[in-house]
Amino acid sequence: MKKYFVIGNPIDHSLSPKLHNYWLKENNIDAIYDKKKIDEKDLLNTILEVKEKKTEGINVTVPFKKSVIPYLDKLSQEAEQTQSVNTITFDNGDLVGHNTDISGFDTAIKKLNFKMKGKKVLILGAGGVVPSIIFALKNMGVQEIIISNRTREKAENLKDLFDNLKIIEWGNLTDFHMVINATSLGLNNERINLDFSSLGHDKLFYDVIYNPQETSFLKMGKRLGHKTENGKTMFVYQALEAFKLWHNIEPKVNADTFKLLDND
Repeated sequence: MKKYFVIGNPIDHSLSPKLHNYWLKENNIDAIYDKKKIDEKDLLNTILEVKEKKTEGINVTVPFKKSVIPYLDKLSQEAEQTQSVNTITFDNGDLVGHNTDISGFDTAIKKLNFKMKGKKVLILGAGGVVPSIIFALKNMGVQEIIISNRTREKAENLKDLFDNLKIIEWGNLTDFHMVINATSLGLNNERINLDFSSLGHDKLFYDVIYNPQETSFLKMGKRLGHKTENGKTMFVYQALEAFKLWHNIEPKVNADTFKLLDND
């Protein structure tokens, strides 16, 4: 039986095993998908298991999306441009890093029917999935991308990858059409201590966190009368792209797929 994993720290919140195992069963694939909490020191051995065929493929989540790169032989174009990897395959003797977060976020926004062209977007956070979000937003033709991170230096480092980013101090809010929580604040019901009450109406509050389904950030956005969306659709469609890379099959996504995740 083939084995697949998602690696990260923390990892308890991940619904990747639930989704991938559902698709594996639906498509009669003899494989199992699990989650594995690891430390930085475990990265090399974990990734080498793919080369040794002990593991067929790996998904990567926080905080390892960048730190896995030195252990890989090749990167897809998107992974190279964002310096972010969330899926690892083994192709013709090479460990290859892919970025399916871009496609996942792009699909999620399209399904919201929220027109991004010419919009101002504020992103809270600078690690993990942020380069993928910036990459996707630039392709959507947004007017301005503003980054605010608790450690300013980490936000400034994103300028090495992308032009025309505006960096602001944490707590100094500016006007926007869409605000994205890309921090881990909310995984354990932590609050984001920012006051959005004076920033007008009809904004989109988007949280990349999908478990819990409604973070304190989204509750605040809803309370202020804004449109809110969690990261579940992005999660499902990045997983779909990873599944296609490993199995050459496009799994079905329908109401049952989302219901499966709602029942966790």
